[in-house]
Amino acid sequence: MEAYKVKSSKEAMALEDKYGAHNYHPLPVVLERGEGVYLWDIEGKKYFDFLSAYSAVNQGHCHPKIVGALIDQAKILTLTSRAFYNDSLGEFEKYACDYFGYEKVLPVNSGVEAVETAIKICRKWGYVKKGIVDNEAKIIVCNNNFHGRTTTVVSFSNDPDAHNNFGPFTPGFVRIPHNDLHALEKALEDQNVAGFLCEPIQGEAGVFVPDDGYLKKAAKMCKANNVLFIADEVQTGIARTGRLLAVNYEDVHPDILILGKALSGGVYPVSAVLADDNIMGVIKPGQHGSTFGGNPLAARVAIAALEVVKEENLAENAFTLGVLFRKTIEERIGKHPMVKKVRGKGLLNALLINDTEDGHTAWDICLKLRDNGLLAKPTHGNIIRFAPPLTITEDQILECVDIICQTIIDFSFTMDE
Repeated sequence: MEAYKVKSSKEAMALEDKYGAHNYHPLPVVLERGEGVYLWDIEGKKYFDFLSAYSAVNQGHCHPKIVGALIDQAKILTLTSRAFYNDSLGEFEKYACDYFGYEKVLPVNSGVEAVETAIKICRKWGYVKKGIVDNEAKIIVCNNNFHGRTTTVVSFSNDPDAHNNFGPFTPGFVRIPHNDLHALEKALEDQNVAGFLCEPIQGEAGVFVPDDGYLKKAAKMCKANNVLFIADEVQTGIARTGRLLAVNYEDVHPDILILGKALSGGVYPVSAVLADDNIMGVIKPGQHGSTFGGNPLAARVAIAALEVVKEENLAENAFTLGVLFRKTIEERIGKHPMVKKVRGKGLLNALLINDTEDGHTAWDICLKLRDNGLLAKPTHGNIIRFAPPLTITEDQILECVDIICQTIIDFSFTMDE
C-alpha cells in the first residue's frame, strides 16, 4: 500500500485532524521545505522562521554540513544499540566533554529524556554520595517550569494543561518561586534535598530572564549545602542566548548540564547529560540506557552541529543581533498601546501583548505575521516568542523587525475600526 501524498495545505491539515492525536494546536500553515532562516509551504509561499522548532534549528534549516554528516553516516552504519561499541560514539563523547568542559557525557534522544536521566543521576548521587535515606531524596524546581511532558516531569509542573488529570504523580519534588533566592535558601535547609533543577531562562513560560546574579548565587548556595545545581539548557543552550550556554553569562559551571534540541541542528533527535566523574560514576551498567542513545548517526550529526556553532560564530551573532532586535523593536513599538514589554537574551526574545489571558489577540497577531511572511507562535496566552535561526543576518533581522512592527501597527488599526 502506497503512502498518500497530500496536494494542498487544506488537505494536509484535514488529514492531521482526522488521523492524528489532537495534542498540539499548530498555526495553520503547512510547511514543505526549509533552508537557512526560511521555510516554504506547500503552495510555495516563503516565510522567515521565527521559532526555529523551539530552538532546535539554531544552525538553520538543512545546514549542508550537518545534513552531509547525516547522509555520509547513514550509508555506513545507523544503529548498533549499546550492546556493542561503535566507532563514532567515543569520538562524540570526547568532543562533547572537551566542548562543554565535563569529564563524562550520557547521550540519549529527546530533551525530556535527558531531564529524566538527570533526575535519576541526581537521586542516585543523593543516596550514594550524600547519604540521603532511601526513597527520601528531593529535587527543588521552579514555578512555571517547563522540562517536558513525561509523567514524572509533569508531576512538578504548575501548568494546568500539563498537570491536570495525569496523576497520580511522582513524589520527591519541591516547587519554589522562580528568581527567588530567599525561597531557595529556605528549601535548601532540608537535608534530603539532592538537587536544584532550573532553566537559566524560562523559555516556554514566556522568556523570563532572572535577575543578574541569580544563577551564580543559586549555584553557590547549592554548593554550600552539598546540593547539585542542574541546568536545563535544552532550549537556552547551543548559542541561543548569545553565549554557548546561558549560564556562561554568570560564569556558572553546573554540576549537571542537560542539552538537546540544537545539539543536532534539528536534523536528528540527540540529547545529552554531562557531569564529572564523581557524579556520573554513580550510574552502573544496567541502571540506565536507551536503544537509540549514542547511535553512530546521532554521534556524527551532533559533532557536525557543534562544529557549525563554532565555525560560524553563532553565539556572537546571536548576541549582537539580539541587542539590535530588542533595541529596534523598543524604539519603534515599545510605547505602542498593544505592547506591554520586550524581553530576552541573544536571539531568544518575547513580545508581551496587552491582551486577555486567553491570548486571542496574540494568536491573531501570529496569524497576521504568517500572512506577512513571518512564522511565530504564542506561549502562555499573551506572549509571542521570537527565536530565529542563529544564522540570520543583520539585513534579515531588520527586515523581520519591519514585518513585526508593521503587523502590530496595522493590527491596532484593524481593531480600532
